[in-house]
Amino acid sequence: MSENANKKKRGHAIALFSGGLDSALAILLMLKQDIEVTALTFMTHFGCDLGDRSSCGTDPYPASEKFGFNVKLMHLGQKFVDIVESPKFGRGGHMNVCIDCRILMLNEAKACMEMTNADFIITGEVLGQRPFSQQKDKMHLVLRETGLKGKLLRPLSAKLLRATEPELSGMVDREMLESINGRSRKRQMELATEHGLEDYPNPGGGCLLTDEGYSNRLKDLLAHSDRLSFEDLNLLRVGRHFRLDPATKVVVGRNEKENNLLMGYRRDHHCLLEAPDIGSPLTLLIGNTSEGNIEKAAMITARYTSARLEPKVCVVSTRVSDDRVTELTVTPARDEDLKLVAVR
Repeated sequence: MSENANKKKRGHAIALFSGGLDSALAILLMLKQDIEVTALTFMTHFGCDLGDRSSCGTDPYPASEKFGFNVKLMHLGQKFVDIVESPKFGRGGHMNVCIDCRILMLNEAKACMEMTNADFIITGEVLGQRPFSQQKDKMHLVLRETGLKGKLLRPLSAKLLRATEPELSGMVDREMLESINGRSRKRQMELATEHGLEDYPNPGGGCLLTDEGYSNRLKDLLAHSDRLSFEDLNLLRVGRHFRLDPATKVVVGRNEKENNLLMGYRRDHHCLLEAPDIGSPLTLLIGNTSEGNIEKAAMITARYTSARLEPKVCVVSTRVSDDRVTELTVTPARDEDLKLVAVR
């Protein structure tokens, strides 16, 4: 038992807690057995931001305050970017690296377990729920890679899996655990009602690596960059993206919020484009800011202004490094031409 755990507690578990239904239920099943829980909520540069109404971005604190467990926020930073660039165990349907992600998070949880002298780790994984990462062979692979054999308990599917050390020792009563299998959430919803868990998000979502549009932009970036930067990753989340040449891209804001974000993301090596005095997006030209590319970026900008049906539109280009302004009168880009350079 953890030296730091309340003496009345039977043990101490470290939990992977996304804020979603499954991970919350895994914690509640432990609390019901008088196990102290320290929950780790991980953040990355690929979604799952607190405040997202998704299964991996829900604010974890309301549940922790209501049910009485501790939460620690951890940002995976460059460690996660590294596995996105080069995952050891491949990708799912898009750019998601679910197996490598699970291993990374569990290794962080393992370090926390050892540092706090906790007894074991829990997750909200459900056998058969996800085709890429939550199959029995993949679950065994994760155990081998993390060295957590016997220390990793999956309460929602525990009765379908080999008993872990806390179950064998009697610290956790295996009969009070679940045998959920597959994609149905019927049993989870029953458990939520039983435990008074009322506010939980819909399943899935949150991780941008499972989103087709974002994945395509990320593939394009990886194909044209030696190394991913946080600056590049932030830009992937905003606007319409166009690839003019291997070194140059254009990002066009879709609304006022994105225009404001792009203004914040501008750097000295960028050009900023906008059509004055009409409804216009803000556009960043990134890379080769030659006259030809500035004109192309201006034509793309003009296409998304309120004057897109006019024969000519005035667009102003500002070089961020020295505020040098160039005024161009251009024909708005045609949709058929944009299809050739759009990153979708």
